[in-house]
Amino acid sequence: MTNLWRLPVGLGIFVFVNLPVFATTDSSQWGLGDWGGARSELQEKGVDFILGYVGEGATNVHGGYNDNRTARYTSQWALGTHLDLQKILGWNAAEFRLLVTERSGNNLSNAGIADPRTGHLSSVQEVWGRGQTWRLTQLWYRQQFFDQSLDLKVGRMGVNEDFNSFPCDFQSLAFCAAPIGNVAGDVWYSGPVSQWALRVKYNIDEQWAAQIGVFEQNPSNLETGNGFKLSTSGARGALIPVELIWRPALGVQALPGEYRLGYYHSTASADDVYRDVEGRPQGLTGLDFRSRSSKSGGWVMARQQITARNGDPSRGLSVFANFTFHDQATSTIDSFQNVGMVYNGLFDGRPKDDIGFGIARIHINDDVTRRQRQINATNGIDDYDNPLYVPVQRSEYNVEINYGVHVTNWLTVRPNLQYVRNPGGVREVDSALVAGLKLVARF
Repeated sequence: MTNLWRLPVGLGIFVFVNLPVFATTDSSQWGLGDWGGARSELQEKGVDFILGYVGEGATNVHGGYNDNRTARYTSQWALGTHLDLQKILGWNAAEFRLLVTERSGNNLSNAGIADPRTGHLSSVQEVWGRGQTWRLTQLWYRQQFFDQSLDLKVGRMGVNEDFNSFPCDFQSLAFCAAPIGNVAGDVWYSGPVSQWALRVKYNIDEQWAAQIGVFEQNPSNLETGNGFKLSTSGARGALIPVELIWRPALGVQALPGEYRLGYYHSTASADDVYRDVEGRPQGLTGLDFRSRSSKSGGWVMARQQITARNGDPSRGLSVFANFTFHDQATSTIDSFQNVGMVYNGLFDGRPKDDIGFGIARIHINDDVTRRQRQINATNGIDDYDNPLYVPVQRSEYNVEINYGVHVTNWLTVRPNLQYVRNPGGVREVDSALVAGLKLVARF
C-alpha cells in the first residue's frame, strides 16, 4: 500500500495543530484575525475582503477499476472583495463583487475509481475540475430597484450563483453546487468558470421570486489558458435559464425552506447522441452525428429544515432532494436525482457541528447505451478487457456520509466516507469505497 494515504491525514493534523495560531481569538470569524479591529471597521463601511481555502483529500479504501490503494489532494484558493456601494458611494441598493480563484492538485476519480474509457460520472473531490488554474470567477455589479423588488445583476459570473443553486458542504460532487452544471457541463458553466451574463429577478413577496438570465455560451472559457479572457470570441450562442423560487417558513419557529423549479434552453447547436447525419444509428454507420439546433432541460429542487433542537432553530434536521431532466436527443446523461439530510448541532457539546448523508443516481441516456452496444456488435467485440471494447454505461450511484467539525468560526474540518456503485455507469467495474477529508477555511 502506498504512503499517499498519509497526505490528507497529515494535512488534517497540521490544520488542527498549527492553523489556529493565526487567529487573534477563538471567536474571530477570520483565520488572520480582525487586524486590530480595522477589518470590522472596513466591513461596517462597506468593504469586505474575501480570502478562502477549500482542500480535499481522498484515498481509495477498496474497489474501483484497478483496486489501487492510493490518494490524491486538490484545493482551491479564493481571493476577492465585496463592496457595498450604498455605504461607499451612496448608490442606493447597489453592490460590486470581484473574485479570483486558483485550483490545483489531482483528483482520485482519475486515478482508478472508474474505467478511463468512460471516466467517473461524478467526482469524489468536488473542488477539482474545469482546469487547475487561475480564473476570474466573479466580476459583477448588482442593482436593486422599487424597494428591492426588481433585482438586476450584470457582469462575469457562473450560472450556479443564481440558478439551480445548492450548498457545497459535501465532498462528493453529486451533492455539491448546481446539479445541472455537474451533469450538463457542456452548456451550463458553473464557477469557477465565469461568462458574460445578465440576470433579472423579481421578488414577488417575501417568499416568492422569479428570475431569468442570459449567459454567453462560449466553450473557449473552459480552456486552461483563458481564465481571464474577457472577449466574446468563440461564442456559440446563449444559455437562457428561467426559475421560480419559493422560500417558506415552516411552523411557529419559522424553519427555513427553499424550493426551485427551473428550465434552461441553449441556443447553441449540439450533436445528436444516437442519430447520424442521415438519420440512421451512428453506432452502425460510423458517420458524423446529426447536428441539433439547440438543447434544453429542467430541474426541481427542495431543501427544508423540519425540526429544531431544544427550541433552537439554528440546530435541527434538514432534508433535501434534487431532480434534473435533460434533452433526450443531445444529452449523454438524461437524468439525475439525489436525496439526503443534514443535522446541525446534534450534540449539545458540539452545537455548531453537522452530520450529512446523501444518495445520488446519475443515469446515462438509453440511446447512448444502445449506441455503445451497436458499436461493439459491429466490431465483433464482446470481451470487456479488449482495449477496443466500448464499455456499456447505464447508471452510477454515489453515497456519502460526513461529519463537519466546527473547529473555529473560520475553520471546518469534514471527514467523510463515500461509496461509488457502478463507477462510470459500468457494471463490470467494482464498486469503490473512498475515505475523504474536506477543509473549509476563511482567512
